[in-house]
Amino acid sequence: MNSEEEFYDAVTGFDSDNSSGDFSEANHKGPEMLDLEPHQSNKTEKHNGETEIQENGIKRHRTSLPAPMFSRSDFSVWSILKKCIGLELSKITMPIVFNEPLSFLQRITEYMEHIYLINKACSHTDPLERMQAVAAFAVSAVASQWERTGKPFNPLLGETYELTREDLGFRFISEQVSHHPPISAFYSEGLNKDFIFHGSIYPKLKFCGKSIEAEPRGTITLELLKHNEAYTWTNPTCCVHNVIIGKLWLEQYGVVEIINHSTGDKCVLNFKPCGLFGKELHRVEGYIQDKHRKKLCVIYGKWTECLWCTDPTTYETYKKNEKRGSEPKKKSSEEDIKSENDEADDMPEVQDTVQFIPGSKLLWRINCRPPNSSQMYNFTSFAVSLNELEKGMEAILAPTDCRLRPDIRNMENGNMDVASREKERLEEKQRAARKERAKDEVEWHTRWFHQGTNPYTGTPDWLYSGGYFDRNFSDCPDIY
Repeated sequence: MNSEEEFYDAVTGFDSDNSSGDFSEANHKGPEMLDLEPHQSNKTEKHNGETEIQENGIKRHRTSLPAPMFSRSDFSVWSILKKCIGLELSKITMPIVFNEPLSFLQRITEYMEHIYLINKACSHTDPLERMQAVAAFAVSAVASQWERTGKPFNPLLGETYELTREDLGFRFISEQVSHHPPISAFYSEGLNKDFIFHGSIYPKLKFCGKSIEAEPRGTITLELLKHNEAYTWTNPTCCVHNVIIGKLWLEQYGVVEIINHSTGDKCVLNFKPCGLFGKELHRVEGYIQDKHRKKLCVIYGKWTECLWCTDPTTYETYKKNEKRGSEPKKKSSEEDIKSENDEADDMPEVQDTVQFIPGSKLLWRINCRPPNSSQMYNFTSFAVSLNELEKGMEAILAPTDCRLRPDIRNMENGNMDVASREKERLEEKQRAARKERAKDEVEWHTRWFHQGTNPYTGTPDWLYSGGYFDRNFSDCPDIY
């Protein structure tokens, strides 16, 4: 085995001789298939004298960025945005200081941070419990945006990002399939062949005077293969406030409908706008109904904290008593809340501001962020690891992978001037390539996704063409 194969084994946890092929070839082992003794699973060893690797081949991921966040205090976003009122912001070039050192493709990958909720949905035999887990996953997918006011880099046309996490049981691939309009397509699959998660996102940005609004157009689809079920939904609208003066803050609002196309069940989640006095800030309320529109349960919480569910009768009774002026029964401590639900035992110690309704079941709670998160663009631990580039990885990745973008890499390393120059160079290279194609009347062809129709909604979608993990990158474009 050569050094390139050894490095691939270390990063992915797979045997390189069996690393290629699509999902249908069934030649990868997931976490549950690993034949490890319990006492061995946490041991580490040095691999090639470079990286500390667990004995099962899973690499320990970094816990901090190479350089702290660059201060934005001396820069005015208003000086840029005042010329853009009412315009579509994806066509506006922003100074690099307002970015965070991740591509939008990597930001999409953060959907997978709470993948244990997909695993939980796969394990449930009750369709109601599966929908509850899927609803929690849909909410958790936007939770990483909390306090993330930096703008991810716009992906270049043809840019890709892959992530294999054997410890979490999935692999993920995304591609920028269109530049105008900007469309990002993604596909993920469980290593145990238990789920497929895919979609395409068209984030339409608009400057509204004092805020920037991002409407995430596009359908998200989750297929639970064991249960022969498919769920679809769209994300809520995200809005960043105080872009002219004051402290930046963001909120999510809008109605999200999650449909189980196999059973006809539906979950309706209302991400509530802040309101005049901020009473509704970050709140999420909704319900799950069957195909006959009978409410089966009520869901409530905050997308920045946690999500609970209870039966409709209990919820309505509680709300009626609250309106009558009855003293709400709020648990006095986190331990009291945990006693209501054994599932909370594995959750991090996070103090809630959500009004707890006695008898409710905890569906999800946000992960604690690293202690130095504020100096790392408010990244979660999962986000910190996304742009990690170890020695030898370039020989494994597609040449279009985000990790190889020099502007993002230099910004992450604190070289802001170099990052800014590289960003301008890459954008100019992309414009020149587009003009050359137009001159030669050559159309752009995507590499890993193709336009099609979502099989469940009947709407236009970008579908995975397969073959990425065969690792034949000979015809990938030169975009960097």
